[in-house]
Amino acid sequence: MPQETKLILCPINLRHTELDYSEYEQAVTMAKFRGAKLILATVAPEFERNLNIRDVEGFWKEELRKFLKTHPADGVEVETAVRKGSTHREIVRLAKERKADVIVMKSANPKVKDYLLGTTASHVVAYAPCSVYVVRSYPHA
Repeated sequence: MPQETKLILCPINLRHTELDYSEYEQAVTMAKFRGAKLILATVAPEFERNLNIRDVEGFWKEELRKFLKTHPADGVEVETAVRKGSTHREIVRLAKERKADVIVMKSANPKVKDYLLGTTASHVVAYAPCSVYVVRSYPHA
């Protein structure tokens, strides 16, 4: 019997959502189909490039709110989460803490350095306590 899906974690990089947010669309579709709750999360860097941002967590929480306003997840219960630190570690940590059943995330088109150093998606796949659905993203022409 297949495992019931109650909680889906979808980490998104808000710096690139204007280009592609296909992982979010997939997560919403999956949540609707399975009757699951969705956690939409973003991870802020430990040290923000723009030092004018005094409340990093507040800033990114507001950005998540704006994203949800323009991309509603009709019919799905959505919770937001902002973490600060190393992206791959924070995704795995959040999945463990919240006991996520599946993570839906994006993997960018790999470059040579990604094969040598590893990608965020490959780290999450290796260390996540649950299944990981990786949505492939390709550069736009």
